[in-house]
Amino acid sequence: MAVLDMRDVSLTYHPAEGPVPAVRHVNLSVDAGEVVGVAGESGCGKSTLISTVLRLYPKSATVDGEVLVDGENVFDMKWNRMRAVRWGEAAVVFQGALHSLNPIQRIGKQLVEPILVHEKGATEASAMKKVRELLDQVGLPTRHVNAYPHQLSGGQKQRIMIALALTCDPKVLLCDEPTTALDVMVQAQILDLLKGIARERAMGMLIISHDLSVLSSNCDRIAIMYAGQVVEQGPALDLFQNPAHPYTRALMGAFPTIGDGESRYAPTGLPGDPPFPGDLPSGCSFHPRCPMATDECRTVDVVLEPIAPGRDAACIHVNQGVGAP
Repeated sequence: MAVLDMRDVSLTYHPAEGPVPAVRHVNLSVDAGEVVGVAGESGCGKSTLISTVLRLYPKSATVDGEVLVDGENVFDMKWNRMRAVRWGEAAVVFQGALHSLNPIQRIGKQLVEPILVHEKGATEASAMKKVRELLDQVGLPTRHVNAYPHQLSGGQKQRIMIALALTCDPKVLLCDEPTTALDVMVQAQILDLLKGIARERAMGMLIISHDLSVLSSNCDRIAIMYAGQVVEQGPALDLFQNPAHPYTRALMGAFPTIGDGESRYAPTGLPGDPPFPGDLPSGCSFHPRCPMATDECRTVDVVLEPIAPGRDAACIHVNQGVGAP
């Protein structure tokens, strides 16, 4: 059963310069115990997608579609209900743990606070007991309840952020670049920890990253975003081994392959930059950078369509059988 179900979700910002459609017609679901990854370049709408789940966007922004958390549409919730859903049913591990913790409060106090606020009948003693259990679960000594953030390493702070997100036993965990600024060994530990927690708690997890190789080994499914849209999605290993959309292939080519001397020294890049959401090109948004682009790509609005069992792509050439897996 889907604990998070995004149905035709769009979000548009409204600055003085004009509307900026940051997320466009996204359909994405996460089942209990499932880990789903979202990949794409900076500015493609990944973090904004997470903000729609808990309505963490400016009041001036407009949204369409439905975001169902455990079957209930967050866009229809009144403020008190929305407040209860945050932390209690869906929580976020924000990007940049170095800047997410209060530098003048001890770790224990910061972890206790959401429990006291959101759990009925919780006391300081019961909340601190739960905090110690959480620290143990994320692989940290319980003595860290008395530490200040500056006394911890980057990896330890990220584990604290994970514990903080788990304090109220959410059904959905949203992770926005959870391994940013961490070395590769710590990255692997954090991702293994997240995957293990999702399985153990039967909790749905959505992980955002720009690194497809990281997601492929830690997620069940992956969605690729470009210019606010999902342009390809499918089982992680299948998508990693057989990328269908030209943009997915470009993301794959940006990382060197171990054992491949040529790619090690000259990984293939992608010319140009993602389009500004407020000034999108006509037709397929990727066509100005796409090596497969034709005149048709400049005029036809592509949509996500099935290309194989469990696989979808938004590309007229792939959907016509060119380059399909």
